[in-house]
Amino acid sequence: MKTAVMTDSNSGITKEEADKLGIFLLPMPVIIDEQTYYEGINLEQRFFYESLTSQPSPGDVMDMWKQILSKGYDEIIHIPMSSGLSSSCATAIGLAEDFQGKVQVADNHRISVTMRIAVMEALHM
Repeated sequence: MKTAVMTDSNSGITKEEADKLGIFLLPMPVIIDEQTYYEGINLEQRFFYESLTSQPSPGDVMDMWKQILSKGYDEIIHIPMSSGLSSSCATAIGLAEDFQGKVQVADNHRISVTMRIAVMEALHM
């Protein structure tokens, strides 16, 4: 069974590192002056943490899941930022119900370095 590991940019994992390791990385949106930016795409990581964060849109999450599954993965373990800091985890858990058990959302109550460790452990498994 082929399992994909997906996380968001709150893990501290850069796009380049994710690409190298085979991790699927969802950029977190940041709203600054009513403009939406995405960490690692059009917003540097250091400015991300200084700004107001938002959760990814449900469409972006589901589109990434569909893209991953279309690449031949049988299942996805999605490790979003802690549910204590964002509603993105709860939203992902609800969205996963429409994926017939192919998406498992893990709320490990972590962010940054400790979230990164969880992602690396999932990748190793």
